[in-house]
Amino acid sequence: MKQTPPIGTVGEIRFVVTAQHAIDFADEVMPAVLSTPWLVWFLEHAAREAVLPFLDPEESTVGIEVDIRHTAPTPVGQEVVCRARVIGAEGRRVLFQLEAYDPRERIARGSHRLQVIRKERLAEVVRRKQAPEPGAS
Repeated sequence: MKQTPPIGTVGEIRFVVTAQHAIDFADEVMPAVLSTPWLVWFLEHAAREAVLPFLDPEESTVGIEVDIRHTAPTPVGQEVVCRARVIGAEGRRVLFQLEAYDPRERIARGSHRLQVIRKERLAEVVRRKQAPEPGAS
């Protein structure tokens, strides 16, 4: 890392909820609303946006901890703003406070921890996992 992201650094992602982001069990009674897995995806990317300016070219991030409370529904067609604010860092681990809002209210809050990694080192770990195990037939 060029430097540790300062406390208070914010990353933000805005998106409009589409059918792709909605729960897959909507029906004539259950409305199509933003699914929690997609919300987590966007919140994690907001955290990544906060860290990217501080990374060296050979580095990236991986999420290692997520604690989210998805507290309100957001219908398809509405915009969501996801914000991640750095609240701490220990070495190559960065801790974030997360919040998400739709036009009416806060829809989620929680925390997230990213690990800054070296891309080539992760690639080597993955290559080893993909290789056949010795003695396997």
